[in-house]
Amino acid sequence: MGFIDLHLHSTCSDGLLTPEELVAAACQAKLTTIALCDHDTVSGVAALQQSAAATGISIITGVELSVAFRDHEDIHLLGYGIDISNAELLNNLHAFAVRRANRNREIIAVINTRLSQEGKTPLEVAEVEALADGVIGRPHIGRALLARGYVRDMQHAFDQYLVPCNVPKFYWPMDEALSAIRRAGGVAVLAHPTTISQDLLLLTDLITELQMLGLDGIEIYNSLASEADMLFLQGLARRLDLLVTAGSDFHGTSAEDQIGKGRGGIRFSDALLPPLMSLAAKRAKARQAA
Repeated sequence: MGFIDLHLHSTCSDGLLTPEELVAAACQAKLTTIALCDHDTVSGVAALQQSAAATGISIITGVELSVAFRDHEDIHLLGYGIDISNAELLNNLHAFAVRRANRNREIIAVINTRLSQEGKTPLEVAEVEALADGVIGRPHIGRALLARGYVRDMQHAFDQYLVPCNVPKFYWPMDEALSAIRRAGGVAVLAHPTTISQDLLLLTDLITELQMLGLDGIEIYNSLASEADMLFLQGLARRLDLLVTAGSDFHGTSAEDQIGKGRGGIRFSDALLPPLMSLAAKRAKARQAA
């Protein structure tokens, strides 16, 4: 039996490791299959594939879209097996990146106002951009604050500056996000579902509705779900005939954040892969025939 991790983040969004460093960490963790699911970008996937080519680690292409649905904001939707060269997807991601870049520049401006009031030298956008390989995220701003010595650690950065100086985020509409993943030949999976709501009746209704809209699976095993959460999600997946996936949501930003492991140190078996890979292959074949 091999072990997998289908939810990793790199410096191309808000992770602390480059795609190449993620491959090295996956080797050290003795993983056999990984997926890079950076937020609203696929810019690191090719580097991950190239770095993994000589290691024997299998790569599943991926992305994590920030989605809004009804009254719920910042639902995270994973797309697996996507064609990372799909022009429509890339155009949509680029438009999202422009909106996000503008938002993060606004956040930097608000933070700089506070820094000036505190008698501190404001941040430069260029120094934040230098910490990112792709889209700037709030963790990159936090790292710039840390490098300046303005904060003790990342948690202090969020508490002192990033949360109070936040600017509202733009989200994909759920129907557009599901369609974008499907048109790129991908499989749509709901990330860490119990972070959306701890009301299990509400969550059941929500996931049932999303399945009717085109959701293919749910990420049952992750670093945020309790044992009770996972048992609930297992039953729901069986009842709705949804795919089951697993991933650490690794960012590398805390000691508890471990590649290849979920909450309580659980590891993710490659026995979960066949249904996912089968559907991804079916989607790819249908897309080629279209």
